[in-house]
Amino acid sequence: MAELFSVPRSVFGYTTAVIPHFNPLWLVPLVAIALTQVAVIATSIYFHRAIAHGSLRVHPVADVVFRTILWITTGQRSQQWVAVHRKHHTFTDREGDPHSPKLLGFWRVQLLNAYYYAREASNPETVRKFAPDVHEDWLDRHVFGRGWSGVIVGIVLACLVLGLWPGLAAAALHGVLYVFVAAPLINGLGHWRGRQNFTDNTAYNWASLSWVTGGESLHNNHHAFPKAPKFSVRRREFDPSWPIIRILVAARLIVVVGSSVRLS
Repeated sequence: MAELFSVPRSVFGYTTAVIPHFNPLWLVPLVAIALTQVAVIATSIYFHRAIAHGSLRVHPVADVVFRTILWITTGQRSQQWVAVHRKHHTFTDREGDPHSPKLLGFWRVQLLNAYYYAREASNPETVRKFAPDVHEDWLDRHVFGRGWSGVIVGIVLACLVLGLWPGLAAAALHGVLYVFVAAPLINGLGHWRGRQNFTDNTAYNWASLSWVTGGESLHNNHHAFPKAPKFSVRRREFDPSWPIIRILVAARLIVVVGSSVRLS
C-alpha cells in the first residue's frame, strides 16, 4: 500500500510522481485544463473585477492567495494587467486600444495577443496613467513582481506531482491554452463577432465560450456595465466566476461592492 503514494526521489532524475502506479500521461490534459481554468477564473475575479473595476473588495488573506495563484499560473503583475485593461476600456476599438481586432485584424490579435499585452504592459507611461491607484507592496516588489520565477515555481510543482516529462507537458499545454486560446478569444473574438444585449458598445457575447473563460466571453455585457460584479444578465447566460465569488462572500473573503444587472 505504501508504494501507491511514494514520493519521487528526484524531479530531474526520475519520472515517477507523487501518484505513481497511475500513468500520469492521461492526467496531462486534465491537469492543464484545470490549471487554465484556475488561472482564468482567478484573473477574472481578482485582476479584472476586484482590482481593475473595483466591483469586489478582497480580504487581505484572499488577496495574497489570488496573487500567489496568478504568480505561478500566469506570471502576470497586478499593476500592469490593470493598466492595460483600463486603457482598453478607455480606447475600445479605436486608436489607442492595445489589442483591438478591428484595428489590428482578428488573427493578429488571436495569435499575437501576448505580444500586444507585453508591449503595452512594459510601457511605464501606460502603467503610470492607467493604474496610479494600484500600489505595489513588499510581496509585489520582491516576489510577485518576478513573473518568470512564479512560472518556474509552477512548472516545478507540476513536475513534483506528475513527474518530469508529464509535468513539463502539462505546464506547456496550460501555457498554450491560457496564452493562445483563452485570453485571445476574449480580446479577439469578443470584439469581432457575436451577439449583443446592448448596442452602446462594440463588444460581443459568446454565451457558450463563457463557460470556459470564467464568464469573460460575456464581453458585451461587461462593456455595458464595467463595474457589475456578475457578467451574466440573462437566464440563459452563465458566469462561472460568480458561484466562486458567492462562496468567497459566504466565507467573508470577498465583499461585493458593485451592483449586478438583470434582463428578462
